[in-house]
Amino acid sequence: MVARLTLAQYQALMKRRRTQTVQPAAAAVPRKKAARQHAPVHPGPPSVPEPPAVAPLLAGLSGVGYIETLLMPYSEELLTSNQRLHHMAYHRLRKQLRADAASLAMAKRLPRLQRAAIFYVLHPRPIARKRDPGNWSPTAKAYVDGLVSDGGLLPDDNHEHLLGPNPVMGPPVTTGFARMSLVIVELTDPVTSQNAESVAT
Repeated sequence: MVARLTLAQYQALMKRRRTQTVQPAAAAVPRKKAARQHAPVHPGPPSVPEPPAVAPLLAGLSGVGYIETLLMPYSEELLTSNQRLHHMAYHRLRKQLRADAASLAMAKRLPRLQRAAIFYVLHPRPIARKRDPGNWSPTAKAYVDGLVSDGGLLPDDNHEHLLGPNPVMGPPVTTGFARMSLVIVELTDPVTSQNAESVAT
């Protein structure tokens, strides 16, 4: 049996329906596509770059004696002034670079010098991008500390015994990460401002 509404009941029902507010559906938040992570391409095995030209580095230096060019041990990481490394990672890498230089100095049986000029030569990766070799000065400083303090190359790395290290751009590597060479030039004459100005220019 179908229940019938009176007129008053029907009007009350319609009034309730008109006063009920329909909650709008929450707007769907568009999903952001996750950025595609491209794995860095490994540059391949280490390679030996061409030795740097030494003659241009000697121009302006007086009292040149012993000369040695060292290709530093291969490392997939070098310190640069543009890095944002955690201080523990920075000191760990610096310690390793310093130890590499000291070991190389002892293996090569480098002589003990009184004065020297040191040039650090960057061998960059062969990519189309301008590089400033001066950005690799933290690596050069770690190497020089290993040669002088641990390897005994010089009595000290102060201005009386050491000129440099000064940055030079060298031939690139063919594969692998960037490498660095050190050119050590013995100075038989005292380190003077004239020598420093010649190297700087």
